[in-house]
Amino acid sequence: MNLVANLGTGRDKAAHSRYGEPTLTEEEAVNAYRSAWLPRKIVDIPAMDACRKWRSWNAESEQVSALEAEESRLGVRGKLLDAFIKARLFGGAALYIGTGDSDPSKPLNPERVRKGGVRHLNVLTRRVLQAGEIDRDPESPGYGLPASYKLSAGAGMLDIHPSRLVILRGAELPDAELAPHLAGWGDSVLTAIYAEILRADSTSANIASLVFEAKIDVIKIPGFMSMMADPAYEKQVLDRLRLAAMAKGINGTLVLDKEEEFEQKTSEFGSLRDVLLAFMQLVSGAADIPVTRLLGQSPGGLNASGESDIRNYYDRIQSIQELELEPAMEVLDECLIRSALGTRPPEVFYTWRSLWQTSEKERADIVKTTAESIKVIADTRLIPDEVLSKVAVNMLTESGGAPGLESQMAEWLAENPDGIDPDGEEARAAAALEPKPGERENLGDAAPRSLYVRRDVLNVGEIRAWAESQGIPDLADDLHVTVVYSRQPFDWIKAGNAREWNEDGRDKLIIPEGGPRAVEPLGGMSAVILFASSQLAWRHEEIIRAGASHDFPDYTPHISLTKSPVDLSRVEPYRGRIVLGPEIFEEIRED
Repeated sequence: MNLVANLGTGRDKAAHSRYGEPTLTEEEAVNAYRSAWLPRKIVDIPAMDACRKWRSWNAESEQVSALEAEESRLGVRGKLLDAFIKARLFGGAALYIGTGDSDPSKPLNPERVRKGGVRHLNVLTRRVLQAGEIDRDPESPGYGLPASYKLSAGAGMLDIHPSRLVILRGAELPDAELAPHLAGWGDSVLTAIYAEILRADSTSANIASLVFEAKIDVIKIPGFMSMMADPAYEKQVLDRLRLAAMAKGINGTLVLDKEEEFEQKTSEFGSLRDVLLAFMQLVSGAADIPVTRLLGQSPGGLNASGESDIRNYYDRIQSIQELELEPAMEVLDECLIRSALGTRPPEVFYTWRSLWQTSEKERADIVKTTAESIKVIADTRLIPDEVLSKVAVNMLTESGGAPGLESQMAEWLAENPDGIDPDGEEARAAAALEPKPGERENLGDAAPRSLYVRRDVLNVGEIRAWAESQGIPDLADDLHVTVVYSRQPFDWIKAGNAREWNEDGRDKLIIPEGGPRAVEPLGGMSAVILFASSQLAWRHEEIIRAGASHDFPDYTPHISLTKSPVDLSRVEPYRGRIVLGPEIFEEIRED
């Protein structure tokens, strides 16, 4: 506090600043959206990005096709986008799930929906859909939310139960009691940033007005004001100025009387661009949309790429998808699955597709990092060269840095079986240690048998869709990943379990998007997906150490696709995630 400077006292100007209640009306929001590009983009961009890549269903290929066909029939994607844009503009909108029920005031039970049971989806704004009384029962799952909605239907009102609606709100209120006039809805997303938008648009308009003042001609005439009372003189002045302008326009020379003066005044606009950009950056921050996305301009500054801004923005869009859209669509999705398939298989679920795509530079950096890692490991001399050579081939193949290296290595090993073990001592030692048929180490061991371990692919639909887009025909019916192929009999019990347990309680392994991927011919197949997985590699090694063999030169996780001819030079590797089911143990069948 400073009494002299009035700092912190009642006379301090800053001490009287207050935030007032927002007063953006629906008419003002609509006018801003219709007449100015900045508020329109702020409303539209996040909604369009949230629906742009849409989602991927994880199910059998036939199920995925049926689900996607049902989404297309109902127009789910387009109608959700329409409702989301209206919700952001008006503060609320909804999708009505039409099932043909005679009484929409009753709750919608998804378990009663049969195939084709969802007939249509309709977009309703809060202008026609009014929220009813708020649910005040603390034991109710809908506490604090409207217990019902009323739809303006002709001359009357139609009661609708909330379970029949996909409710979307714009900017959520901290407490519905603070704005009872909104009646269960939210604010327009323009409400909190409307002032910043007006400042930016006003600044742009004023700069545009200054363009007309960029050059001003000033002519000084002796006795001008005293003589303007005479109409004849006024005519003479106008004729004189017209003659001067004509003469200047013809030859660029201005002829004046000796006592007349002429000068030009010009305005400088060099700093106005920075002023306008500063206002636009404030709008960008207020809207939580990067300038590169909002204005469509490349990032400025030395070594600026804008990548971190875009990644943060994409993370925000993912949060919108998972925290706003997904819960709002829960009932709709349950109805949609049953309407498409006739039942509700528990293994069917979906994920939102990533907006971020790996660039060529990022893939090159992965290859470079892989090569440097191999060199560092080799310099330590901790791993034998024979082992490291197999690992290096695997790493380079998975990173995409050496296309065809694995197949060439396999051919070389086939032609040079003694290339790694010239005297065959390792093979003879392994044969001496092989248990005889029916032989057991102790009474608690199981009978030794040959072993084939695989994990079936669960998200076949995504891989099939990619294969069709790449022109890969005749995709195998049983897409899977081989973990171990051991003709050498051994006790399966010693292999133990794959220790993966997911949040949903299902034993499955998810290989995330991205990472080293390649599509190459392998083992009689014209095309397989090669990918990296430390979990599969460790599990393979664990089973080998338990007593199994691996009857191939090395182990690379892969999915066999087809034996039909494929032009691999035109194939872009599959970058999406891979979902694998539990391990399946079987004896090897030579047929």
